Amino acid sequence: MTTQRTSGRRKQALAAAAAVAGLLTLAACGGGNDKGGSSSGAAGFDAANNKVAQASQVKKGGTLKFVSTQDADFWDTTRGYYGFMWDFARYYSRQLLTYKTQPGAEGAKLTPDLATDMGQVSSDGKTYTFHLRDGVTWEDGKAITSQDIKYGIERVWAQDVLSGGPIYLQQMLDPNNTYKGPYKDTSKDKLGLKAISTPDAKTIVFHLPKANSDFPEVLAMVTASPIRQDKDTKAKYTLHPFSSGPYKFQSYSPGKGLVLVRNTNWKASSDPVRKAYPDKITLDISSNQNDSDQRLINGDYDIDASQTGLGPQARQIALKQHKGNLDNPVSGFIRYAVFPQTVKPFDNIHCRKAVIYAADHVSIQTARGGPVAGGDIGTNMLPPSVAGSEGQKYDPYGISGANKNGNADLAKKELKACGKPNGFSTTIAVRNNKAQEVATATSLQASLKKVGINADIYQYDGSQSSGIIGAPANVAKKKLGIIIMGWGPDFPTVQGYGIPLWSSHYILQSGNNNFAMIKDKTIDGLFDQYIGTQAEAKKTQIATDINHKVSEGAYYLPFTFERLLNFRSSRIGNVYTSNAFSGYYDFVNIGLKSTK
Repeated sequence: MTTQRTSGRRKQALAAAAAVAGLLTLAACGGGNDKGGSSSGAAGFDAANNKVAQASQVKKGGTLKFVSTQDADFWDTTRGYYGFMWDFARYYSRQLLTYKTQPGAEGAKLTPDLATDMGQVSSDGKTYTFHLRDGVTWEDGKAITSQDIKYGIERVWAQDVLSGGPIYLQQMLDPNNTYKGPYKDTSKDKLGLKAISTPDAKTIVFHLPKANSDFPEVLAMVTASPIRQDKDTKAKYTLHPFSSGPYKFQSYSPGKGLVLVRNTNWKASSDPVRKAYPDKITLDISSNQNDSDQRLINGDYDIDASQTGLGPQARQIALKQHKGNLDNPVSGFIRYAVFPQTVKPFDNIHCRKAVIYAADHVSIQTARGGPVAGGDIGTNMLPPSVAGSEGQKYDPYGISGANKNGNADLAKKELKACGKPNGFSTTIAVRNNKAQEVATATSLQASLKKVGINADIYQYDGSQSSGIIGAPANVAKKKLGIIIMGWGPDFPTVQGYGIPLWSSHYILQSGNNNFAMIKDKTIDGLFDQYIGTQAEAKKTQIATDINHKVSEGAYYLPFTFERLLNFRSSRIGNVYTSNAFSGYYDFVNIGLKSTK
């Protein structure tokens, strides 16, 4: 799940980050003021971190106000792949199953949503049968049917029109990709996918060619949302999705903002998950992080929708004056650089290793906000929240140990081994709307220069990732040798985290996330073993093995096992972080303490 200069500017950015890191160390030890400023009436520092803050004070009504420094990649449930989009989509989309509205690890457990129960599974694990609840309707009052769910899922196959989103459903239900999607479907009703049958309007049956114990997790993803054929506007659907949830789109202006209002045809009696407290939900998009952070602190907004933490300037202010409005969760994300093998010289493992050894990992951690607001130094590519992770204990390149400040000698040795003893030139691609990402790029640029690797920095609009870094042809054309990105689990297993990044079967022409272009038969084979395994201990060992193979290939430079410093306004209650959303706030049942 994805989230999102001159030397003088670099020094200024890193100096500010270093100052913040020192301040955060103090705060982590209990320093700072728990009250003061807009903290009046707030729940206190970390009060919503894996627990619920002020649920009893929430009232019906009012306007919940979000801000974000970037738009979603897509609001179309088939195409959206940003973590905050999945969180936000709970307002206007439903699935057969969804995640519990509970804090922490409990929130990562599944619960029925459109379905009456968790489904009936055949003894061989290949057939899943679900029945729909009574009273589930679209925003115009028409009943949601099993055929609507099937059609919504079928859209995943239309990658030529609807690229961008995860393709787990296609891989699990039709691994040979024999179905061509509803837009090329020759059947009269456009419901020709044989892997799903709909005996009646309230029954849906999934027929997997191969058992996969993670299949229920995939049914809880937004890609499994129902979509009604007569409302499907194909590529334009992202501009105005048709609601199956308690809120519907009133207006949307790409890159500027959207407004959700109540879906008056939604019935609370048909939805055990959503409370629908606010009357209206707004999202303003501002590319200026300092401005949006300041307006959060001022009370103009309630939450940062993108959930990537306050920027350097706002952190200092918030920790000093508004600490009671802050939460400091460990996210499920790893922040990293990745080396596309289609861009020379990164087709050579020794050139990739040269970058890993040249990087100053402490400087990068500082650029990302220090140990509290940035996270622990990342040493490998499997998040601590996923079974099979060894955390910092697995550190094959000494990233958090002997080489944490970079090792020029080892970097130069690798450069010699890859036939570039004097270094080489490359380009670092980084999203332009997150100050800490740009600061990370400038830190890495400076480290690489010391060993003769000259890197230009190419900044791009994060909302356009799918067609820029997600298009392998564009990556190769622009020679983007280093891509800075972050990733969290689509669901909390090695399959839900790693398949889109590391499996050769998930390389796409647009919306690709296997940026390294890994085509390793051993890694693919380990994923096949994992999918066919039921024993949890064996699955955990396979996950560890996959992570080791990825590390051995030197495809990535991990930056941090991410921590966040997120701000919640004093106006809101029923706030909590959830493992289902990688340690971010679960938006769906946040409400206002006062509706005035």
